[in-house]
Amino acid sequence: MQTIVAERTINAPIEQVFDLLSDHANYKQFDGIRDSWLVKEGTGERNGNGAVRRIDLGAVWFEEEISNFHRPTSMDYRILRSRPPIEHESGKIRLEETEQGTRVTWTSVFRIRIPVVGRVLSPFAAKAGTKAFGSMLKAIDRRLTTSA
Repeated sequence: MQTIVAERTINAPIEQVFDLLSDHANYKQFDGIRDSWLVKEGTGERNGNGAVRRIDLGAVWFEEEISNFHRPTSMDYRILRSRPPIEHESGKIRLEETEQGTRVTWTSVFRIRIPVVGRVLSPFAAKAGTKAFGSMLKAIDRRLTTSA
């Protein structure tokens, strides 16, 4: 299994950061994401528990189900289907208010489930995922701190 961890403190209120991270249909606003949409609405909240989102990166796509949706401090998800096939142990986004703003920690544990080749590709996918998560958090930071 590979673990991705991206952390960033964003100088913005926790509610605003959480709103952008949980707005599944608008993930397409981030670099590298071709399209994103909500396949199934969650219970209680559109993007909440039970929501299923699809994120299209082109040759790679994920369909993820949201669980443990606790506004504005946490959101967990699990990849249900993907190309390439992924065994996904967990995805967790944690937000914490600090004196500097909102501390975000985004963690995902997975492996590519292709015999032999998956073992080689998984570390590369983890490196790309770490970069992508970091880029999304940086984009959220820019968006919320330049519009303030």
